Amino acid sequence: MKKSIIALSLVAAVASASAADLVMTKQKDGTVVVNTTTIASDVRGFKGATPVKIYIKKGKVVKVEALPNKETPRYFKQVTASGLLDSWNGKKVSKAKTLKVDGVTGATYSSKAVKENVARGLDYYEKNNKK
Repeated sequence: MKKSIIALSLVAAVASASAADLVMTKQKDGTVVVNTTTIASDVRGFKGATPVKIYIKKGKVVKVEALPNKETPRYFKQVTASGLLDSWNGKKVSKAKTLKVDGVTGATYSSKAVKENVARGLDYYEKNNKK
């Protein structure tokens, strides 16, 4: 009984560490990539989750990239075509966190979801980035 409890605890710890490793990774060039798939899984656009990857190098956002989602393609295309994802580029993380970004008319739910994903990703980066 005691061995199975220890084994289950070990499996849970490994699974937890693995999930955390998927949220924030570091590339060879020093760029940190934050994936919001798990940390913002409750954030919904019109049809579901709208995860993003946030690329951060030397404390500045390099780019925000949309990940596969269930949004209506023609509406989500408005989000990407509008430049919304570029709004945080070049900004220090501290500045990017307070940036007031306009949503995209006609893609309101998707815009709000992307903005919330970025906010959570930047918060996660600040709390977990080892300097």
